[in-house]
Amino acid sequence: MVVFGGKRVAQMVGLGGNGVGQILAAVAAALLFRLFSGPGPAVLPENEVEDDRDEIAGDTEGGEAPFAGKVFPVTIRWSNITCSLSDKSSKSVRFLLKNVSGEAKPGRLLAIMGPSGSGKTTLLNVLAGLLEVNGKPRSKKAYKFAYVRQEDLFFSQLTVRETLSLAAELQLPELSSVEDRDEYVNNILYKLGLVSCADSNVGDAKVRGISGGEKKRLSLACELIASPSVIFADEPTTGLDAFQAEKVMETLRQLAQDGHTVICSIHQPRSSVYGKFDDIVLLTEGALVYAGPARDEPLAYFSRFGYHCPDHVNPAEFLADLISIDYSSADSVYSSQKRIDGLVESFSQQTSAVLYATPLTRRESFKSSRKFSEKAVVKKKGVWWRQFWLLLRRAWMQASRDGPTNKVRSRMSIASAIIFGSVFWRMGRSQTSIQDRMGLLQVAAINTAMAALTKTVGVFPKERAIVDRERAKGSYALGPYLLSKLLAEIPVGAAFPLMFGAVLYPMARLHPTLSKFGQFCGIVTVESFAASAMGLTVGAMVPTPEAAMAVGPSLMTVFIVFGGYYVNAENTPIIFRWIPRISLIRWAFQGLCINEFSGLEFDHQQPFDIQTGEQALERLSFGGSRIRDTVMAQSRILLFWYFTTYRLLERNKPKYQQLEPPSPDQVQPPLQLEPSDTDQAKPNQQLEPPLAQVESTQKLESPPLDQIQPFILEGLRGSKKV
Repeated sequence: MVVFGGKRVAQMVGLGGNGVGQILAAVAAALLFRLFSGPGPAVLPENEVEDDRDEIAGDTEGGEAPFAGKVFPVTIRWSNITCSLSDKSSKSVRFLLKNVSGEAKPGRLLAIMGPSGSGKTTLLNVLAGLLEVNGKPRSKKAYKFAYVRQEDLFFSQLTVRETLSLAAELQLPELSSVEDRDEYVNNILYKLGLVSCADSNVGDAKVRGISGGEKKRLSLACELIASPSVIFADEPTTGLDAFQAEKVMETLRQLAQDGHTVICSIHQPRSSVYGKFDDIVLLTEGALVYAGPARDEPLAYFSRFGYHCPDHVNPAEFLADLISIDYSSADSVYSSQKRIDGLVESFSQQTSAVLYATPLTRRESFKSSRKFSEKAVVKKKGVWWRQFWLLLRRAWMQASRDGPTNKVRSRMSIASAIIFGSVFWRMGRSQTSIQDRMGLLQVAAINTAMAALTKTVGVFPKERAIVDRERAKGSYALGPYLLSKLLAEIPVGAAFPLMFGAVLYPMARLHPTLSKFGQFCGIVTVESFAASAMGLTVGAMVPTPEAAMAVGPSLMTVFIVFGGYYVNAENTPIIFRWIPRISLIRWAFQGLCINEFSGLEFDHQQPFDIQTGEQALERLSFGGSRIRDTVMAQSRILLFWYFTTYRLLERNKPKYQQLEPPSPDQVQPPLQLEPSDTDQAKPNQQLEPPLAQVESTQKLESPPLDQIQPFILEGLRGSKKV
């Protein structure tokens, strides 16, 4: 079907038997087909939906759909998680996590602490489902979660309020009323302490915006739009001063008190921040040293082994020093390693496999959240055009408000036009002017393409990280995003080639007719968009802006060599003749030459001199071509690069590490709590303490059983080969 469509398109634009042209036309048709028929976001796999369809349908009658902002309490329990990293070259295995167990409960802030390389982020990724279980991504339908990464990435030209409003429109289509959505956004702004900067631009390295602490709280606000049950934060205080770090942690604690299950990794907090933790997990070299209540309980636990925290010392610093290896000397390494091994062994022997007192609940407790998940999926289907208009509005605001970038591009366009115009000042009709005109048109094509390419490859890799994060949350599909980006950049992107042409054309005294000038500007404008599309592909292909800046110009150099000026198309080796057909430099140069030389007559004294512009075109093997053909070829190249970008973004998803169940001989049967009858359970039920804490009389209270939804990971092993 797609091939047939490509042939029809090729016939319409007059490609005839050009095989490469037919292929590009087919790719363009396939892109349009994919854009308008691509899958919607965040649709659950069919097998998962089928498994629960009867159960959800049975509970629909009489049930009420939860409103936006409601939090479903969820308890996460994990046990005996082991993750290893194997190196084929050295045949060594490094354990990232070793039999780690624990539990996170709603209403409590859990901090994962430990020195660098202890496995904090690895454990956080396992719990958040960012690693695969048995080679497949773990289903997230059991609960809704948010993951706040260390990097705070936003569209810099949007205000804080606009960022949250657009996120709410994309993630909560059920909030159709503008008043309801504004009220919901205002509540989040108030909850996160962002009211004072709500109308300030987010900013970036080029434009001053909100502070680092405000950006971190904005990251939390964006994740809270969908009212997640669990919030994961990877070192949320990184890069912040002490005051801003405490503000962020106070926000996380408040979210925990609002009913969220909050899990964060943190390196070495100040004492006031440590006092905000309800529970902590201490890791060192992937092993568990302590897991349980925070504040004074860890100090009392380690004091039993003779390790006392001195007075007026930050408990977090004491714990960090206690579980860290001192590399100052060989003796210190040996003694600290021996101390850590003893603490790990002691905790593994004195603690049961289940560390906290949360009885398991029946399967019925999942029904309400699954009902909500099913309804949310249904509502997200068929909103393609709504996503497109929202993303178009955002892309336009970002492109039109980017004053520093637009000013630099404007100045560079005018400056390069003045330089080229000065070098090729008022060319005449002599024989030597023929070569000058060809050289000017070639550098004009190269300058336009390189300017658009470098701008795109410098920006898009950063934007791709934002898009990947938003698509992972199911905010929108890829098709609406790419189409909106293309259309939003047309007005702004067309301005710079027009500036370039308006200055260069009269200075060089090119073909002096208004129609020729219009066609000149149109050709370089289409070339600029094609180069930007190529920059998108390069940005989607490589991981960083630095790598994109290396790959993009290198690829463009190949197109310049086969651009029609340095190597004649008829003299190109057969194995390379396909390159000029996909070179946007070649098609732009050909179109500019046809536009310039058609109808020109040159001064001549000898019979073998070039007398007309058509003869000059024959020398370049451009005879018989039309400007329309070159513009259509550039349009096909543009669609080809957009299609390639679509496929790369669709395929280049995060490479997850696989988690596999351990072999039977490696599994030690853990001590399990029997599921308690919810009718007989008591809210203040007290469990038997661990062996080493018999003297303690502290009660470990659990939230009401009818509000808890446990999610359990048991006995997973991860392995990754390098």
